Amino acid sequence: MLQSLSIKNYALIESLELDFQDGFSVITGETGAGKSILLGAIGLLAGNRADSSSIRDGAAKCTIEGAFGIQDYSLRSFFDENDLEYDDECIIRRELLPSGKSRAFINDSPASLAQLKALGNRLIDIHSQHQNLLLNTESFQLEVLDTLAQNEKEREAWSTSYHAYRKAAEALRKAEDEQAKSHEDEDFIRFQLSQLTDAKLKADEQEALEEELSLLEHAEEIKSDILQVTYQLNNEEDSHLNALKNCTNILHGLIANYPSAEEWANRMNSVYIEMKDIVDEMEDASERISFDPDRLAEVQERLNLIYSLEQKHHVQDVNALLTIEKDLTDRLSLIDNSEEHIAALKESLETCHKEMIAVGKALTATRKKSAKVVETGIVERLVNLGMPNIRFQVSIDGRETPAADGMDTVSFLFSANKSSALQNISDVASGGEISRVMLAIKAMIATARQLPTIIFDEIDTGISGNIADRMGAIMREMGSQGRQIISITHLPQIAAKGVAHFKVSKSETVSGTVTAITRLNDEERLREVAAMMSGATLTEAALNNARELLSQT
Repeated sequence: MLQSLSIKNYALIESLELDFQDGFSVITGETGAGKSILLGAIGLLAGNRADSSSIRDGAAKCTIEGAFGIQDYSLRSFFDENDLEYDDECIIRRELLPSGKSRAFINDSPASLAQLKALGNRLIDIHSQHQNLLLNTESFQLEVLDTLAQNEKEREAWSTSYHAYRKAAEALRKAEDEQAKSHEDEDFIRFQLSQLTDAKLKADEQEALEEELSLLEHAEEIKSDILQVTYQLNNEEDSHLNALKNCTNILHGLIANYPSAEEWANRMNSVYIEMKDIVDEMEDASERISFDPDRLAEVQERLNLIYSLEQKHHVQDVNALLTIEKDLTDRLSLIDNSEEHIAALKESLETCHKEMIAVGKALTATRKKSAKVVETGIVERLVNLGMPNIRFQVSIDGRETPAADGMDTVSFLFSANKSSALQNISDVASGGEISRVMLAIKAMIATARQLPTIIFDEIDTGISGNIADRMGAIMREMGSQGRQIISITHLPQIAAKGVAHFKVSKSETVSGTVTAITRLNDEERLREVAAMMSGATLTEAALNNARELLSQT
């Protein structure tokens, strides 16, 4: 329940503090006084999008804050799921800045607009005049049935089965498309794969072949250079190795008279051993290197094959070719096994379809049961609202194609007269009739939903006299059932039914036009209801009529 509302610098409201109570409250005021501004501010607390143009001229910031009593509405799980602090009194705050940015807070914790809207949908239902148009939409009519059916379990089961069916259908479609495309390309795929498999490629062989090719192409030059080095190091006449060996021996002989020479002798000996190993390895390598034209041709041919395959497949190495070979193998495997795969997907789709139909029938059953409740409840309430010959029927037909909300199409059929045929309510109901039907629907939904606050914005359009009195009585009764009903009205018959009465007024001040909202005391309320009946000039007859109206509540 909305307990209090604070508004600062919003549109024509400079500063406003209001306290509300449960039961039925009414808000009145002249056209243009600012009743829509109040609704706009409450709508921001419910998660509506903000507009920086709503900030009062010259203000640095606009703030709207509402305190809601939520202890009786099973909302703790929402706070836990959204990591928000729970308290029996919930404070929602919106701040608007001239830059266009806005901030939202739930119990002083920053909140996203989605979180605010989710919470707002469970706290406030604002029924504005344009929402009467919703009655013409199938989605709204279906929502009415589902709300009164309280079939959340069946709708969740439908959503699960429907999406499973859609997923299975998409998997089959994709597999069939891939099969068709693969069959078109099958011969080419087999040709490409045969080229790669015939090549018998090995990982990293290209680098080894390129090194071998370089060796074969320069064999004579390499062999000559190696021989030249080994000759200079190990020729019989002027051998560097012999020179190192002689120097090592001299240093060893010097140790007896000069001990420090031992280190040099050891190091020199190490150099000699290392150099001899190098010479031996080079001589061995020289013996293995020879020009082999047959092997050269073989390596060149192999590399040419690899290069041509890389060029054909637009890759840079053998490993990439091996990856392509595996992909082609997998594709052919899918082609060869596609019939079995598609058969399995068809079987899965059929299973999902049967399950979806079974779940859909269960959901339809709840709606058909709810339809009877809607028909009876609407007729009872509309008869009380001055439509004695009303006929109302909920038509439920099956869809050719299942949808996210089920297998049903819904139509509200309406006739205000016994002799007229039932037709879609959007085609035959007048504005006043639509208003009464919507009030009847809201009254029924209010008993099915745990919704703390319902705000009616001029739901009495097209209504007057005794019918307005009866509409007021219904709203007052709704408010007596432990919830808060607020009605913005121009009709004295409805205004007189309120437990609390607020008036919206507009005045000119030094700071500009200002909208104010005040709660009326008994005398002020009497004069306001009388003014609604007679206009600006209060007559004794109007005051007496107002007293009579107020005494009937």
